[in-house]
Amino acid sequence: MTKAFSPYFDPEFDSLSERINGPPCRVTFDNESLEDYTIVKIDCVKKQDQLLEVVQVLTEVNLTISKGYISSDAGWFMDVFHVKEENGKKVSDQSVINYIQQTIGSKRIDPSKITTQTSKMYDTNPQQEPTAIEMTATDRPGLFSEISAALADLHCNIVEAHAWSHNDRLACVAYISDQSSNTRIDGHRLAAIKHHLNTILHASNIPEDTSLQSLQHKDVKPIGLIGAGISEGTMTTVERRLHQLLLLAQDFDVPPVQRRAGSHGISVGVDSNGEKEVEKTSVLIENCSEKGYSIVIVQCKDRRRLMFDTVCTLADMQYVISHASVGSHGGYAFQEYFVRKIDGGALCSESEKQHAMKCLEAAVERRVCEGTWLELCANNRVGLLSDITRVLREKGIVVLRADLATKTDKSIVDITFYVRDIVGNNVDVELVKSMKREMGLIDLAVKNEKVVKPSPAVKPRFSIGDIFKSQIERLSHSLLTYM
Repeated sequence: MTKAFSPYFDPEFDSLSERINGPPCRVTFDNESLEDYTIVKIDCVKKQDQLLEVVQVLTEVNLTISKGYISSDAGWFMDVFHVKEENGKKVSDQSVINYIQQTIGSKRIDPSKITTQTSKMYDTNPQQEPTAIEMTATDRPGLFSEISAALADLHCNIVEAHAWSHNDRLACVAYISDQSSNTRIDGHRLAAIKHHLNTILHASNIPEDTSLQSLQHKDVKPIGLIGAGISEGTMTTVERRLHQLLLLAQDFDVPPVQRRAGSHGISVGVDSNGEKEVEKTSVLIENCSEKGYSIVIVQCKDRRRLMFDTVCTLADMQYVISHASVGSHGGYAFQEYFVRKIDGGALCSESEKQHAMKCLEAAVERRVCEGTWLELCANNRVGLLSDITRVLREKGIVVLRADLATKTDKSIVDITFYVRDIVGNNVDVELVKSMKREMGLIDLAVKNEKVVKPSPAVKPRFSIGDIFKSQIERLSHSLLTYM
C-alpha cells in the first residue's frame, strides 16, 4: 500500500518575523502620568495614511484629542496623543482600549465592533441591506425637505441619512429600502429614483451672472452600502465621504456674493446679529526648503473631531504627513503639519498653496454649526422625515445639518438637526413649542449652540521642535526602564 506524504508547515511560521523583530505595531495607554488625560503611544511600521487610520479610530470611539506629536521618518511611525473621553474623563473602558489596540495597524478589522446603525441592523441579513445613495447640489431653503418628500412619494423608507450644508452646497448620504418589503431596491427602480431626485437637485435658482464651475456638481449616485469593506462601516467613514462630496462640489470656492446670511443663515466675518466680527479659521502654508516639506499651520476655535477633519482632507488632497504637532488651550486649537505631495515634492506654486488653504478652511468650517440644535426621537414610520422637515420648512426654518438613524430594533428613530431661521437667526423657543404640537408624539430636545470666542492671548504655539523633544523624552524613558 502506497503512503502519501505532504510537507509539514510549522503553524507558528507566520508569526516568526513578529517573534524575532517584535510586533509591527505597539499601542500603549498611560493613565498615570497626567492628571486629566490618558496618553496613547503608538509605534508601528510606516504605511500610507497611517495617521488618518489612527485618528479615525480614536475619533470613532469618541475620544477628544487635546494634544499630539507625530513623526514618521525612516520607515517608522511614532506618535503620542493626549486624549479623554466624551464625558471629560480618562479612558478607562477596557473594551475601548482593546478595540483601539486591536484595530490600529491590523489588517483584520472587525467592523461589527463600532459601526453605523445601518451596518449593525443588517449584519446578520446582508440580503436586506438598504441601498446607499449620495447626493450633491447647490443648496436652497427647503431642499432637504424636498428630497425627503420625494423619497416618501417614491415609496422609499429612509433607514439612515446624513446631510451637511456649507457655502450654499449640500452633500447627503442616505440609506433607503423598499417601503413595503423593507428590502434593497432593484436597479430598474433605482434608476427612476435617481432621475426624479436629479430633477429636484437641478431646480436650484442660480443667479444669471453666476458662472461657477462648482454649481454643476449636482448629482445622485447609488453606491454600495458604506460598511461593506473590511475597514469601513464606521460613522467616520460616512463623515469622510461627506467631506469628499463637498470638496468635489467645490464648497471652498465661493465668491463673497454667495457668502450671505440667506439660505444658510451664516455670514462670514460677522456674528448672527451682524455686529461683531467672528474669529475665522486661519490657514498658512510655508515651505521648508532644507527638508523639502511644506508646513501647514491651522489655527481656529477648538472642537471635537477637528483633527479628523484636517487630516482626512490633507489625505484626500494627496498630501503625505511626515510630522505633526497639535494642541489646544483656552478654547483655541493650533495644528502644524509637515507635508509633501504624494510624489515627494513640496507645494511649489502660490496657486497650489491657495487651493490647499481654502480646502482646509472649508474642512474646518463644514462641521461648525452656530445655531439651534434639535434632537428628536419618534416611533418609526414611513414618511416620518418628510413630515418633520415639512413642518420645519413651513415655519421658515433652514436645516444646516441633519443626522437620522434607525435603532437596531427598527421601531425607534433618532434625528438630530442644526437649524436657523430663514434670515440667519436662532430659532425662537415658542416657535419650537408650536412645532412640537404639530409634529405629534415626538420627544424633542432643544439647545442653542453658541460660539465661544477664545482670547488671542491664550493661543498656543507649538513647533516641530516639540516633536523631537517628545521623541527624546520617550527614548530617555525607555533607557531608564531597561537600566
